[in-house]
Amino acid sequence: MPSQSSAMASMNFRSLLMFSAALRLFLILYGEWQDTHMEVRYTDVDYLVFSDAASLMASGTSPYKRSTYRYSPLIAFLLMPNSIIHRSWGKFLFSASDLLVGLFIHTILKLRGVPENLCTYSVLVWLLNPFTFTIGTRGNCEPIVCAMILWIIICLMKGNIFQAAFWYGLVVHLRIYPIIYALPIILVLDPHFQSVQKPALVKWSSSKERSAQSLSSIGVTDPCHLWVALINMFSRERIMFGLISGSVFFFCTWFSFYLYGWEFLHEALLYHLTRTDPRHNFSIYFYHIYLRYNHEFSILEKLISFLPQTIVQLVLIFRFAQDLPFCFFLQTVAFVAFNKVITAQYFVWFFCLLPLILPWCNIKIKWEGLSYILLWMGAQTHWLMWGYLLEFKGKQVFLQLWAAGLMFLAANTFVLIGIIRHHRYVPLFDRHASSKKTMKHE
Repeated sequence: MPSQSSAMASMNFRSLLMFSAALRLFLILYGEWQDTHMEVRYTDVDYLVFSDAASLMASGTSPYKRSTYRYSPLIAFLLMPNSIIHRSWGKFLFSASDLLVGLFIHTILKLRGVPENLCTYSVLVWLLNPFTFTIGTRGNCEPIVCAMILWIIICLMKGNIFQAAFWYGLVVHLRIYPIIYALPIILVLDPHFQSVQKPALVKWSSSKERSAQSLSSIGVTDPCHLWVALINMFSRERIMFGLISGSVFFFCTWFSFYLYGWEFLHEALLYHLTRTDPRHNFSIYFYHIYLRYNHEFSILEKLISFLPQTIVQLVLIFRFAQDLPFCFFLQTVAFVAFNKVITAQYFVWFFCLLPLILPWCNIKIKWEGLSYILLWMGAQTHWLMWGYLLEFKGKQVFLQLWAAGLMFLAANTFVLIGIIRHHRYVPLFDRHASSKKTMKHE
């Protein structure tokens, strides 16, 4: 009987994957029709930028001759078939990566011992999320980055440090923001990492085990534990991960610099560190950026804007690093919420990590969960209303838009605290098992 239910659940996942693929295919074809017959285009403007940059690269010139192309040349290289096979090649590539994210979510949850039906439910949150399935079909490259991050987690769970380090170096080259995951990965790679054969499993059948744990009981900030972690910071595993990922990042960056010079360095890397955008920006720094847009920002101003972001990141890392997927999720939400520039596409960065924490979340969807969703969406819609009045109607609503940004930050913070309070902390690896194996061996 259990094997039959497992087979049915597995078939349900395959059906979900096939339905999701058909949905994305339909949206890509529909997007072609809408772009041809309607005034409002379905295709994301970024996709036009990618396509133009890829066409320039195919003709032997720099992709950075296309203004506003501020990505690694690897993205343009992947989209070169746009001008050879079909202009929608990139959409199929991004949508395939989108489906790969769903497959990787399922793999991670299965490796952590989550029952098949709960895995399928969690994957559904990604695959049938209107925000995520339109991202790839409209031509945004973020699903590629999301898939790479999830693959890094899988490699770590299977003990393959070399692969995890290679892909980590590559993904940081593609999009600089995953650099925030470096410290929690290093903390997870303790000296006994190789002796951990598999992730810690959970007794899902026990209802008591499903109850929420208080933050004070997780033990991750125990001074002795932290001191041992600091002493072992230069373990073989950590040095190996740092050297490999650093080498991959610097090689890709050097090779891109060799091909396209300072133009690449400024557009693909430095621009994102100093970016100031007074448009389409949910950030609390929006109004200050708008007032100072034609003036150079001082070094002190730039440092102050990074300070809250850095403090929040360090607190979350040292508190939750051992529960790696949960730590990644919290880091990403906080990084986006406190960033100088926030656009809607950034939300997909943490949407791909949300399904990884759902099995350990004790929020009841009917009332409390629904209230969190409505609060977050309401704060975003409120901001969009003022953004529409400013950009499309020409209304002088800068202060109202800034206030809406403050409310959006408050909503993000409130939801994040609620998720932390209702999360059941489960370290990714069973440290007690590894220490027992080590003692036995000695």
